[in-house]
Amino acid sequence: MSAVQQFNKGRIHDVTCKPLKKFLDERGWLTELFRSDELEPEVMPVMSYISMTQPGVTRGPHEHVEQTDYFCFLGPSNFKVYLWDTRPDSPSFGVKQVVYAGVDAPSMMVVPPGVVHAYRNIGTENGIVFNAPNRLFAGKGKSEAIDEIRHEELADSPFLLD
Repeated sequence: MSAVQQFNKGRIHDVTCKPLKKFLDERGWLTELFRSDELEPEVMPVMSYISMTQPGVTRGPHEHVEQTDYFCFLGPSNFKVYLWDTRPDSPSFGVKQVVYAGVDAPSMMVVPPGVVHAYRNIGTENGIVFNAPNRLFAGKGKSEAIDEIRHEELADSPFLLD
């Protein structure tokens, strides 16, 4: 049996989290999800998708070798987002970070390659997540290997969700 890596609580280097502003008027609200003048070129999205996660359901943990994810958690539910820094050269190597995001805390989150991540819908409604990664899923024309290392089924996984 191999030793399970231990993680310490803290903030992960290169993970960006910022609140999203809602602009309200009599019609409803509007939120800017990203602006090219606020992103570094290496993070610039090349595609986007939206997903729905049912209450109590977890997506992940998984990580990418080259892809940076640009998540937006808006609601109508809340999420508990888990991050683990597995990058040996990172100043926050071995750190686990937990962020609450969603309808009560609309947030944008940049997750760089090598940071294992997962999120769980902790609300009572279906939750919507927007992602605009900087790499195409399965490459151009969906002809390449998928850049994803899945950890969901690992026995003795160090990526524990509480």
